Amino acid sequence: MSKVAIFLFNITPAAYAPWLEAGYEIWTFDAQFPVGVTLDGNIHKVGGYLEPDSAQGIVDLVGEKDVRFIGAFPPCDDLAVSGARHFAAKLERDPDCQTRAVGRAKLAQHLGEYYGCPWFAENPVSVMATLWRKPDHYFHPWEYGGYLNEATAQHPDYPEYVAAWDAYPKTTALWTGGGFTMPPKKPVPVAPGYSVQFHKLGGKSLKTKNIRSATPRGFALAVFEANNHD
Repeated sequence: MSKVAIFLFNITPAAYAPWLEAGYEIWTFDAQFPVGVTLDGNIHKVGGYLEPDSAQGIVDLVGEKDVRFIGAFPPCDDLAVSGARHFAAKLERDPDCQTRAVGRAKLAQHLGEYYGCPWFAENPVSVMATLWRKPDHYFHPWEYGGYLNEATAQHPDYPEYVAAWDAYPKTTALWTGGGFTMPPKKPVPVAPGYSVQFHKLGGKSLKTKNIRSATPRGFALAVFEANNHD
C-alpha cells in the first residue's frame, strides 16, 4: 500500500516536495485547482473550496490508505491580526466568517485523528489563539534556512521576492497533534527588523497572496525529516 501525505489549502509544491521525492502519494487540495481530481504523476490535485464539514469528503476521495502525514495552510483573511482593523466590518456582513475560518483549520485535526497520523495547521499570528486554542509552536522562516544548500538557496519560482536561504522574518504559528515533531532549527543570518521582501507584495492580487503564503522550503524539508518515520 502506498504511503500518503495530504496537504490542505495548498497549491505550491514546496510543502509536499520532500514527501513526493521520498515516494509518497500526494493529495493536495486547493480552490485554485480545477474542480475535481487532476492526476499529475504521483500527485493528486483536488480543486474545490474546503469547508469545515469537508473531512468526510476528503476521506471518501483518499480512501482507506496508509496516510502518514497531514499539513494544512488554511486561509487567514478573516483571522490574521494584521487585518484586525477590518474585523468589525467583516463580522457585520457575515457574523460566522471567523467561526468557519477556524473550522477549516480544524480539518487537519479531524483528518489526523481519523488516520492516526501527525498533523499541523499553519497560520500567521491570528485570533485562532482565542477562538480555538493557543498554538503549539511559533517559528520564523530564517530559523530553518540552514536546511537548504547552495544549489537550493535561491527560490525557484520567486527569487525576486523571496530572500535566498529563506532569510526573512515572519512570525508563523502552528497548531499540531498526532505525534507531530517540531524539527530542530538550523538558522541562517537575517537582517534586523521587518521583512524587506514583503514591502514588494502589497495589494490583493492572487499572485501576491500566493507569494506571501508560499511555504518556506527550509521549514518544509525540516518538517519532513522530523516526521517521516519510515
